[in-house]
Amino acid sequence: MRVLTIFGTRPEAVKLCPVVQELKRRSSIDSRVCVTAQHREMLDQVLSIFDVTPDIDLNLMRPNQALADITARILLDLNPVLEAEKPDWIIVQGDTTTVMAAALLGYYQKIKVGHVEAGLRTYNRWQPFPEEINRKIAGIVADLHFAPTEHSRQNLLKEGIPDWRIKVTGNPVIDALNQIAKQPMPEKIKKLLSEIGVLDGQKKLVAVTAHRRENFGEPLRKICNAIRKLADDYGDQIHLVYPVHLNPNVQETVYPLLKDHPSITLLPPATYDEMIALEKNATMMLTDSGGIQEEVTTFGIPTLVLRHKTERPEGVSAGFLHLVGDDEQLIYDTAVKLLQDKEGLNDLKSLDNPFGDGHASRHIVDALLQFTDQESDMQENGRNP
Repeated sequence: MRVLTIFGTRPEAVKLCPVVQELKRRSSIDSRVCVTAQHREMLDQVLSIFDVTPDIDLNLMRPNQALADITARILLDLNPVLEAEKPDWIIVQGDTTTVMAAALLGYYQKIKVGHVEAGLRTYNRWQPFPEEINRKIAGIVADLHFAPTEHSRQNLLKEGIPDWRIKVTGNPVIDALNQIAKQPMPEKIKKLLSEIGVLDGQKKLVAVTAHRRENFGEPLRKICNAIRKLADDYGDQIHLVYPVHLNPNVQETVYPLLKDHPSITLLPPATYDEMIALEKNATMMLTDSGGIQEEVTTFGIPTLVLRHKTERPEGVSAGFLHLVGDDEQLIYDTAVKLLQDKEGLNDLKSLDNPFGDGHASRHIVDALLQFTDQESDMQENGRNP
């Protein structure tokens, strides 16, 4: 079986590198990797950490590129790759422009598509933007849906996806996290946490990420105002660390509002292992990231989700995630309440992870092989699955 795994951003790489590793372990699979490099620098960090070398690198990143531009580049540059590789399966993950375009090309060329992290929905086409529509397009053309949870499976069933095309596998983000969390803390983060008094218990770490398109402009300004107020009022107890995304829409808002505050440290974008070290040592997180909403459940960290909708309600139901959007006062009040709830913080550490058992990659590849065997058997006997 020829399998071509396609991804373009750091979050995709984090979740697909463990799947690539598992594919390589199976002697019955010829595994190849193609990256669009929709995000160049941040993607390369993850490839290095997981020791994954792409067979094809399209290198399509351009500074501050528009969605239409990157979509067109992927469609035009990836199409000849599929014609040359002739895979039996394309594997994609999540909801990026790369996922949407690759899945569509798979349909055009009648190549089977496996969609990892399938079935996530907010049912609001603008939140997150453009991810909600990207993943729905991928879901329409996918042949096999690897749903991370039962909730995601139910979303797919409601949309008319046949049950035999859906496999609940857990999310490979937990596989990746378990690999990296065992490694020593990166020296850069160890030095920083020591300097700001986190490692010796003088202060609590509050880690921040905010970079999504729907938060550009006024929403991000309000988020930064809430962060600054937290630092002003609780700077003797906490230190906020914010790795700032390279996108100019983020940089030009965050730095003027938050630089030079003694209780806030702004960093260049953190590598994946650096980000995991921050999460592991944090008392609380503020984020608009999707993957981090899943990662924090492993560490039992209460997290303010800087979005109005989340496609991960399992984390909310379990008590890990708190939807606060870009409401300055709600962000501030919720953060203060969580910081003061010492008993609640301890309770989270003992909860089960709603996003899987850390063996999602094995479940995904098993399902891929079983599906193909099932389909071949059905075809040989003249029956539809």
